[in-house]
Amino acid sequence: MFQWIEEAKRGSAEAQESLVRHFTGMALAVAYDKLQDPYLAEDAVQEAFTEAFANLHKLQDPRRFPGWFKVIVERQCYRDLRRKHFQMVPIHEVELLSEEQRSLESVVEKREMISQLHATIADLPSSMRIAVQLYYFQGYSLREISQYMDISLPALKKRLFDARRKLKNTLHVADFVSVFTDLYEGGRRMLHIVNGDSVGDKLKQGNIQGDILVWRELYSFGPVFKRMDQPGNRKARAQYLEHTLGIPEKEYIETCETQERKLQDFRKYDEIVLWFEHDLFDQTMLAYLLHWFKKQALGNTKLSLLCIGAYPGIELFRGLGQLSTEQLETLSGTWHAIGKEELMLGSKLWEAYTSDQPEKHQHMLEVDSSALPFARDAFEAHLARLPSVNNGLGIIEQTTLEAVAGGTDKPYELFRKVGDQLHVLGMGDLEFWYYLAKMTEGPDPLLLIDGTEPFPDFKLSVPQFQDRVLQVTNRGRDILDGKAEYACTGMIDKWVGGLHVQGETPSWRWNPERKFVERTDNRTDCR
Repeated sequence: MFQWIEEAKRGSAEAQESLVRHFTGMALAVAYDKLQDPYLAEDAVQEAFTEAFANLHKLQDPRRFPGWFKVIVERQCYRDLRRKHFQMVPIHEVELLSEEQRSLESVVEKREMISQLHATIADLPSSMRIAVQLYYFQGYSLREISQYMDISLPALKKRLFDARRKLKNTLHVADFVSVFTDLYEGGRRMLHIVNGDSVGDKLKQGNIQGDILVWRELYSFGPVFKRMDQPGNRKARAQYLEHTLGIPEKEYIETCETQERKLQDFRKYDEIVLWFEHDLFDQTMLAYLLHWFKKQALGNTKLSLLCIGAYPGIELFRGLGQLSTEQLETLSGTWHAIGKEELMLGSKLWEAYTSDQPEKHQHMLEVDSSALPFARDAFEAHLARLPSVNNGLGIIEQTTLEAVAGGTDKPYELFRKVGDQLHVLGMGDLEFWYYLAKMTEGPDPLLLIDGTEPFPDFKLSVPQFQDRVLQVTNRGRDILDGKAEYACTGMIDKWVGGLHVQGETPSWRWNPERKFVERTDNRTDCR
């Protein structure tokens, strides 16, 4: 757009036509809001473009063009108001289907609904009214509207959210977005794929249009495979999750099959929106789904992505589950289209993550991942779970030992502290209890719980668990100080993506200083 402005300054007719095409809808919305007449609005916009091109040489910063042109449109409208008297008429009605395709009754019903919709919008404050018209009726992006109206993106999102809330309280039908899409987009069908039941439930309670699919998987824990739907792979994973986390094998398999049947039916939707966040838990889910969609013939179905790592007013953003229904509603429509670049990168990341070759995991940190801006940090945290070259501890064990040694010795307090510090992992409680239990096991454990008591079976209800006290053993302190090697305990046995790390001689180590995976063939000296 800025290139068009510079070319238009030099008298390029083609550049001027491009600006007219791009800004006419915005200008008409503003002009109609002032004049309440579509024909007068068209005249005012035409005059405004003439004035703008005549004075374009005065505009020093091309980035200011949207707001600058809006002022010209408004000024032209005020001129017309002073010299013309006219009768107010409603916005012209839009009909998508002919009377031959609809019964007379349905046509009348549609016209009445359109009339009610526009009358309700007309009662909004001017700033909200223009934002609604530009976003819903003209189809401009949030960024374009914020530039044109000269307001920040957060302020614009708040304005649209407040407008939807007012409309919801006024319209004696479903929410505004549903009414709008039914009338003007033919009842557009949407599917939202989200990362957890908490987010899914809140979206159902709010004004988000469409169906909700909660993707229930934990790709950040246990064995994963390039082909997760292959029966042998699924059964192996199900058995592992039942043994380690207590998730019943049958329940896990049924859940996978149910959500995949829903996914296979994706072509009945016009748009599918993926709601995810910055941590490893979500980035592995996102990579899997992008890998899956890359292999599909999408047809007319559009893929969109909403992926965030922060939210205004929340100091430590752990995830979408922290947000209220109202806060989630402010994110509606802020997603962007998923293109070939995102699909290719997501598929590449999934194939590397599920590989049993450490070199492919390392390569994830070396590819250009700008299409998925949170991927690199998440997958670096993934690799930091490998045994460290310093003492054999992964980042979860290292952080946990440090926290207990520092005085955080109650299980739930420990989970909160470690979870906050390693929020980039998105680690849940069952996963953390598994790691904690492993550190209390064996003839030479890293931690003791209440001095002598074994770690409780956290897969069962253990009310007194929260009152137990943890302490670091002498071996744990020696390992923290670099005087001993965790591999020598013989307790390393975990999956890090597609890498199965176990025994006293783990073949792959993470170098936290170099941010690099090192392959080691030498036997650890455990004397």
